[in-house]
Amino acid sequence: MSVFSLPIVPRYAEVDQQGVVFNGHYLTWFDEACTGLLDDLGVPYPDLMSTGYDFQVVHSEIDFVASVGWRDEVRVTAECTRIGSTSFTVGFSVCRKGAGADEQIAVRGHNVYVVVSTDDWTKRPIPGALRDALSR
Repeated sequence: MSVFSLPIVPRYAEVDQQGVVFNGHYLTWFDEACTGLLDDLGVPYPDLMSTGYDFQVVHSEIDFVASVGWRDEVRVTAECTRIGSTSFTVGFSVCRKGAGADEQIAVRGHNVYVVVSTDDWTKRPIPGALRDALSR
């Protein structure tokens, strides 16, 4: 399956009193990477919504391996790791550039998304175009 990579430079406002990125910002980065993944796969989020579909996060997990600080050079990878009948899972890694050209995974996580109708916000099967894109 396709892996998308989003470069991020942590902003001062994203760093807490401990000098590291505050944990809640990782979910924002995951969301941005998921949107980028869909764009990269040819299913832009606005186009999906125009067909009457949306998706909602129903479960998130974040595992911290190492810290990320202000102005560290990082990238967030996103890839679909599971496709069900009405839901799909996107896995994320936050990779921090270390000394030299080495990268270290600082954070791992995933979100489970459920597809819903924009008419009544009830669960729907994954539409064919989205399923095909996520399967690549």
